[in-house]
Amino acid sequence: MEADRPVDKLTEAEARAELARLADLLDAANRAYYQADAPVMPDAEFDALKRRNAAIEARFPALKRADSPTEQVGAPPAEGFRKIRHAVRMLSLANAFDEGDLREFDARIRRYLGLKDDAPLAYTAEPKIDGVSLSLRYEAGRLIHAATRGDGETGEDVTANAATIGEIPRRLTGAPDILEVRGEVYMRHADFQALNARAAETGGRTFANPRNAAAGSLRQLDPEITRARPLSFFAYSWGALSEPLGATQMAALDRLRGLGFAVNPLTRICATLDELIAHYREIETRRPDLGYDIDGVVYKVDDLALQARLGFRSTTPRWAIAHKFAAETAWTVLEGIDIQVGRTGALSPVARLRPINVGGVLVSNATLHNEDYIEGRDSKGAPIREGRDIRVGDRVKVYRAGDVIPKVADVDLGARPADAQPFAFPETCPECGSPAVREPGDSVRRCTGGLICPAQAVERLKHFVSRGAFDIEGLGAKQIEAFHNDDQLPVRTPADIFTLEERDGANLTRLKNRMGWGETSARNLFRAIDERRRIPLHRMIFALGIRHVGETAAQLLARHFGSWRAFETCLTGPAEEAMAELTAINGVGPVMAQSLIDAFANEAERRAIDELAAHLEIEDAEAPRVADSAIAGKTLVFTGTLTRMTRAEAKARAEALGAKVAGSVSARTDLLVAGEGAGSKAGKAEALGVTVIDEDAWLDLIGA
Repeated sequence: MEADRPVDKLTEAEARAELARLADLLDAANRAYYQADAPVMPDAEFDALKRRNAAIEARFPALKRADSPTEQVGAPPAEGFRKIRHAVRMLSLANAFDEGDLREFDARIRRYLGLKDDAPLAYTAEPKIDGVSLSLRYEAGRLIHAATRGDGETGEDVTANAATIGEIPRRLTGAPDILEVRGEVYMRHADFQALNARAAETGGRTFANPRNAAAGSLRQLDPEITRARPLSFFAYSWGALSEPLGATQMAALDRLRGLGFAVNPLTRICATLDELIAHYREIETRRPDLGYDIDGVVYKVDDLALQARLGFRSTTPRWAIAHKFAAETAWTVLEGIDIQVGRTGALSPVARLRPINVGGVLVSNATLHNEDYIEGRDSKGAPIREGRDIRVGDRVKVYRAGDVIPKVADVDLGARPADAQPFAFPETCPECGSPAVREPGDSVRRCTGGLICPAQAVERLKHFVSRGAFDIEGLGAKQIEAFHNDDQLPVRTPADIFTLEERDGANLTRLKNRMGWGETSARNLFRAIDERRRIPLHRMIFALGIRHVGETAAQLLARHFGSWRAFETCLTGPAEEAMAELTAINGVGPVMAQSLIDAFANEAERRAIDELAAHLEIEDAEAPRVADSAIAGKTLVFTGTLTRMTRAEAKARAEALGAKVAGSVSARTDLLVAGEGAGSKAGKAEALGVTVIDEDAWLDLIGA
């Protein structure tokens, strides 16, 4: 792991390896939390890992992965429930962990909207319930269906179960014809204790905490079991609407309350950041006496017109953030340091700890980032922890919140054993023995073995089947390792996955009864593989595991090229032309472009890609679903200063209306929007015959 090194000290190579590690950890945690109702880490740990991921992506946007936790919401719906596609995606929230994060959130909103620091901007603040997200769709006042969040786009149909919850109305009077109410199903402490007591008396299943109990109760295949469980519901938002609920967040919540929904009584309107912080502290103080679990406070821009202007990122709204409560620290003994090799060859140190309970969670390992962090210095050689290095046998402080969880934050030199030795970071790969080289300016030491390094090969295959990529049911990290090490039925390249059934034969003579597979599970695996022979373009691009190409970048590339053929043609053509086209895509820089070009120029890489593509039907990118958009499918460039809309907002509006936004003018440009002080781009557009409009014409064009 690239663990525990402060984000602002990470080199690009370190960041790349760390993002790969975090993607795997958080995907596994999401599936355990949302599908199995059996979390493998506490929310604070999950949030901190996700926050570290987001911080790295903010510093190195070109490295963002397609299976990045910032691109994921929840987990795919579990089997056993009918699937419901949400009319409006159910998104997660970005997190703040201190007042600095909160002030940066406010500053980002003001920059995006072009508001001055002293301009009025009200927020609502409400407790963040630690429960299960639920969407309720009403038509003509009647409850039509209820669905869990799932992966944000598709959830599980739990209508019959939700209808047993007393605080969820079956019928509404005076509601919009179409109304999707969103909120949180939770269990009160007293009800949770009573439920566990009854279960203990009868020998039934007991739950670890109220959130698990609520999730397990809501997702019962038998609604009568849910009916017997004491669940509650708070409404806090909405999805599809046939008419507005109000002009502000608070007015809309008041309308929901008037329709019969429970709305948290601690929700307040705050006119300043100081008021937000004061309300956060009040809720934190009252937390032990609420009678239900909360893990922070959610802030939302109150004005719904401003919310609409701010819009959304890929998985989170720009206008809301969750201010999480701080977690805890503990001291334990560092019993060993292991070195793991990642997909890109990065050697990452992992602290093996004497197990210690930190805030209710048993922690036995932690991240150590890199050799600099172990030695007590940053990437520039400046001391961290006052220069204290980390040694096996040390008494170390483990931190479960903030930048990364869990992490080794400090060392108690007074408890250091007399025979403790400085840690010698390996200069050869522990997996393949190849030299491990640290390039100038890079804080990560990297294996040079490439394709001959089994660790890199396995990690790349794990990435290929990861959630944001091919996501083949039944083929996870454990199975990939087994297949990679198997001599009779090996999987060494992605294409090998799609020849498994053919190589095994009709009687499953190689796979059956080996590696834990039976005939049914083997045939289920082959069926799942066949279902992935048709794959969306953006997933294919991400699955290739090309350095610097994350999920967002893969989606940008897919939208730009539209088809695999166009994408491949660009990257296999003249390098200069490919570089020019790639860097013209808004969000694609020269580093990412060069990485793409290099991947397709590498003979072994290209052969593996061609072999894979031969087994697949790669779907063209779907054009954004927009109605009556004058710019759908067009390529736009913005230049100069816009006075009535910030450039960031203009770009977001254009993309939401189905347009592509490029960073430079070319023969492919359809429209140039020229603000004040437009320079050379306007001249180039006129020379190429590209239509040039001013800001007023732009606003008229999009109906703003």
